[in-house]
Amino acid sequence: MHNIILTPLDYLIVLPFIFLAGLIDSIAGGGGLISLPAYWSVGIPPHLALGTNKFSSCCGTLFSTANYFKARMIDISVAVISAGFALIGSWLGASSALKVSPAVLNYLLIFLIPAVAVFSLLKRNMGMQSTAQLLAKSYRLIISAITGLGIGFYDGFFGPGTGTFLLLIYTSLLHYDFVTGNGNTKVVNLASNLAAVITFAFAANIYYPLAIPGAICGIVGNVVGSKLVIARGNKLIKKVFILSLVLLFTRILYNLAFSKT
Repeated sequence: MHNIILTPLDYLIVLPFIFLAGLIDSIAGGGGLISLPAYWSVGIPPHLALGTNKFSSCCGTLFSTANYFKARMIDISVAVISAGFALIGSWLGASSALKVSPAVLNYLLIFLIPAVAVFSLLKRNMGMQSTAQLLAKSYRLIISAITGLGIGFYDGFFGPGTGTFLLLIYTSLLHYDFVTGNGNTKVVNLASNLAAVITFAFAANIYYPLAIPGAICGIVGNVVGSKLVIARGNKLIKKVFILSLVLLFTRILYNLAFSKT
C-alpha cells in the first residue's frame, strides 16, 4: 500500500502534461520525457512513477496503434518482427543494466542527439516519401529484427527516446515515410509497454488513483495526435520529431548536471 496523498491541485498539474505527452508520443515518440517529470513534480517516487507512467502510456498507445492500423499506416510484418525482437532485446538490456551502470550512455547521447538532429534537418527528403517497397522483403525483415533487438536493448538498458530513435531507423534505413514509420513504431512500443506494465503490476509499482485518470488523458492525447498525423502527414511528424530530440537532449543535459553518480 502506497502512502501517497494527492490534492486536486496535484491532479490539475499532472493530467494536462499526460495529455500533452500522449499527443507528442503518438506523433513522434518522446512523450515520457514530459510525463515522467510531471509525476515526479507531485512527489511520486521514481519506480512508482515509472510504473504509473507505463500504465497510462500503454493505454494511450493502444488507441493510437488502432487508429494507425485502421488507416493502413502500418507494415504489419515488419512491425511484428521488430516488436518480437524488441521484447528479447529489452530483457537483455534490463539484465545488463543490473550489472553495468547505464549512466555512461548520457555521455554518448550528448554527441549522438545533435548529430541525429543535424542529419534530419540536412536530409530534407527523409521520411517525406516511402520507398520501402523497393527494398527486398527479406532485407526489410532482417533489418527490422536487428532494429527491434537493438532498440529493445536500449529501452531495457536506458530508455529515454526509444520511440524517437526507432522512428529514425525506420525512415533512414528502411526508407519508410514518417507516417508509416511512426505506425510501425507504435506496434513495437505497445508490445514493450505491455510487458513493462505486467512487470510493474506484479511488483505493485503502479499508483492506480493517478494511473487511471492519467490513462484517460493519455488516450485522449494519443487519439488527437494520431488523427492529426492521419490528416496532416509527414511534415507534422518531422517537426515533432525534432522537438522530441530537443526534449531528449535537455533530459540528458539535466542527467549530466545533477547526477550523483
